[in-house]
Amino acid sequence: MLGSLMGGAGGASPLQGVLMNMLGGGNPQAGTGMAGQGGGMAGGLGGLISGFEQAGLGHIAQSWVGNGPNQAVSPQQLQSVLGDNQVQNMASQSGMAPQDFLSQLSQHLPRAVDGMTPNGQLPDEGTMSV
Repeated sequence: MLGSLMGGAGGASPLQGVLMNMLGGGNPQAGTGMAGQGGGMAGGLGGLISGFEQAGLGHIAQSWVGNGPNQAVSPQQLQSVLGDNQVQNMASQSGMAPQDFLSQLSQHLPRAVDGMTPNGQLPDEGTMSV
């Protein structure tokens, strides 16, 4: 699903793997997930939405879940939601510099969340497919 959202028909990109871990609540290889250091965010899509709400940016994330147009998110806003440690961990997993990672994530995250919430609401944890 994420491969088609990110426009790639070929092999999975490093960013795609990080997105899958982030949105699916999976355990990244290095054991550093959203439930990990700095921020105490729960994993998965619900945890991501909660992080946006806690950062005062819930309206942005809710626009991706809802059926209306997706609001843009800046790399700086993502940095404030995820926190420095999480950005460093995810950037290293993707093999990108942190700023490049945030730039790419800001472009792909809205579409990925939108694609996972076609009915305008968060899926049940047990039925989520990435």
